[in-house]
Amino acid sequence: MPDILRAMRWQDIVDILIVSYIIYRIILLIRGTRAVQMLLGIIVITGIYLISDRLDLLTLHWLLKTFLSSILLIIIIVFQSDIRRALTQMGKTPFHKTDNVAAHDINEIISAVIYMARRRIGALIIIERQTGLRDYLELGFRLDARLLHELLIAIFLPSSPMHDGGVIIHNGRIHSSGCVLPLSNNPDIPKRYGTRHRAALGLSEETDAVIIVVSEETQEISLVIQGKITTLHDEEALSSRMQEIFIHHNPTGPSWKNWFKGTQHS
Repeated sequence: MPDILRAMRWQDIVDILIVSYIIYRIILLIRGTRAVQMLLGIIVITGIYLISDRLDLLTLHWLLKTFLSSILLIIIIVFQSDIRRALTQMGKTPFHKTDNVAAHDINEIISAVIYMARRRIGALIIIERQTGLRDYLELGFRLDARLLHELLIAIFLPSSPMHDGGVIIHNGRIHSSGCVLPLSNNPDIPKRYGTRHRAALGLSEETDAVIIVVSEETQEISLVIQGKITTLHDEEALSSRMQEIFIHHNPTGPSWKNWFKGTQHS
């Protein structure tokens, strides 16, 4: 052991740390998703392949060898959404970047959401963060309007021609409405969730946007972030969660310490 330590260069230490961090980020990325079960399945198949080779099970060994020869292509196909999300996160700057959502903006959003939930008005509100949403902005009606709860409510009224689709808040303004979002292909989504929830999940699986969904059937308010739906039962819970996301986790200046802290919650 001492000989190994003496022979180790500083480049080896850097190499180990980088690889360790990459593995750590991959684990965080797939934790709690279907990718974990799929990865375990691939590990089991690989184990059976090694056993079949040791026991001279020729037919089984040949079948598994054929399958594993295309494993890279299979991984890309199966984990395409996770790989896309990982590459998006890698493209973010490690320095702090504000979400451009002030306390006043949060209050306007909460006020509109509570009003619509009580009156069974369905809504889908997307708050852009670090991942750009230009692809989706261009598919809607451009408004570039001041963020007011009265305007949000007016957009989602059933009689409004723009109530279908989502409203995207960009740089603290209502940029576009009627935006079409990608539907999630996750088969484990509960049946009680409709198109709005599936669209919110689909976008959250590809970006870091914060999405609020109001159900016109159940009057539920759901917060969707990174492929996870959280049901919020009252105004206090919604306000607390929004403050936690946009205010309390927004220090005044850039900090590597804050970035490393933030990566643990990604």
